[in-house]
Amino acid sequence: MKPIRTAFVAMLVATCCIGTAFAASSAAPSQAASTVPAPAWTMSRDRVASILDSNRAILSPQGVDEKVKLHIDGIDQWLSIRGKDRRNPVLLFLHGGPASPAMPEAYTFQTPWEDYFTVVQWDQRGAGKTYGANPEQAMAPGMTVKGMTDDAAEVVQYLRKRFGKRKIFLLGHSWGSVLGVELAQRHPDWFYAYISVGQVVNGRRNEAEGYAFALREAIAHHNQEAVKELKAIAPYPGKALTIDRVGVRSKWEMYYGGLAWGRTNYQFDVDAEELSPDYSRQDLDAIDKGSLFSLDHLLKPLLDVDFDHVTHFGCPVLVFVGAHDYTTPHQLAEAWFEHIRAPSKRLVVFADSAHMMMQEQPGRFLVHLVDDALPLARAAGDAAPAEVERTR
Repeated sequence: MKPIRTAFVAMLVATCCIGTAFAASSAAPSQAASTVPAPAWTMSRDRVASILDSNRAILSPQGVDEKVKLHIDGIDQWLSIRGKDRRNPVLLFLHGGPASPAMPEAYTFQTPWEDYFTVVQWDQRGAGKTYGANPEQAMAPGMTVKGMTDDAAEVVQYLRKRFGKRKIFLLGHSWGSVLGVELAQRHPDWFYAYISVGQVVNGRRNEAEGYAFALREAIAHHNQEAVKELKAIAPYPGKALTIDRVGVRSKWEMYYGGLAWGRTNYQFDVDAEELSPDYSRQDLDAIDKGSLFSLDHLLKPLLDVDFDHVTHFGCPVLVFVGAHDYTTPHQLAEAWFEHIRAPSKRLVVFADSAHMMMQEQPGRFLVHLVDDALPLARAAGDAAPAEVERTR
C-alpha cells in the first residue's frame, strides 16, 4: 500500500524520509547552482492556502462548496462536498490508507472533476479531520471492514437524500477499494457504477507481489542495501506481518516507482498536502496519528482481504489500473477484471502511472471519468445541461 498517508502507510513516518534522502542525494545541485540567491520574499502557509482556495472558488449559482459534519455510529465524520452544478451526478471518493485522506491533496486533481460531478471527499473513521474530531476510544469499536462499510453506507444515504439522487457514483482507491467492493456488493441499486482505482484484490498476494517486485529491482540495480533489507524480512509476508516489515517492503517498492512511476518517494504528495486549502495545521498533524491508530486495528483485516471470487456485481464496474502499480499490483487487478460479471464493465490501464493515477495522469483520468462513467448518469437524466455549441 501507499507510504505514509495511504494503504499500508504508518511505517512511512520513517521510510518516507529515507526515500526523500535517496532522491536528494541522486539529484544534488551543482556548485554553480548553489550560488544563485534565494528569493527576497517569503509567503506563509496560510497565505498560499488562501490563494489556492481563491483560485478554485465555486461561484456558480447552482454550485456547492461545503464542509459537512455528520454524526454516524456515535462519532462525528467530516465530508467535503464540491461541484459547479448540483444537477450533476454525485461521486463519492473512498480514500486509501487505512487513514490516508484524499481531502488535503484533492485540490491537485479534483477541480476539473467538479465541472461534471458533485465530488465528495469523506475522511473515514480514524482519518484526518474525523480522527481529530473524536477520541480514539469512541472510534475504535467501528474500526473493522464491516464497521467502516456501515459508515460508508450512511454517507451514501445522506448524499442520496441531500441531493435527491436515486443513484450516485462510488469510487474506491487502494484501501478505499476494499470498502467500495463491500458496499457495491451490498447495495448495487445505489450506484451508477463502482469505479475501482488501485484495487486491493487479495491482501496476502498483494504484499507478496510488491515484495517480489522490490527485490527483483534491487537485484537488477545492484542495490546491496535494498537487497539486504528485503532478504532480512523473508519469507514475506509470512505469518506475522508487522508495521516494520511492511515498512521495508513499502520503502523499496516505492523507491523503484511502484507507488508513483518514475519517483523514488512520496514527497511530492506530502508537500502538496502541506499547502492544502482544505486542511488546517491541526488537521495535517492528525493524518499520521490517525494512520498509526488505524493500522493497529486494520492491518490484519487488510491482509486478510480476498476478493478473488467476489466477481459478480449488480452495477456496472470500471477498473482503473496503473501499468506500473506494485502498491496494489496491477496484474492482480487485471486478472480479477477478467472474471467480473456485471451489467457492463470496462478496464482502463494508464500507461504512464503506478498507484496514483489521478495525480500522475490527471487529464487522462478525467477523460475516462467523463467518457466511461458520466454517460451512465446522463442516460438516466442525471446531469446538468451540457455546453451550448453554435456553428456559423
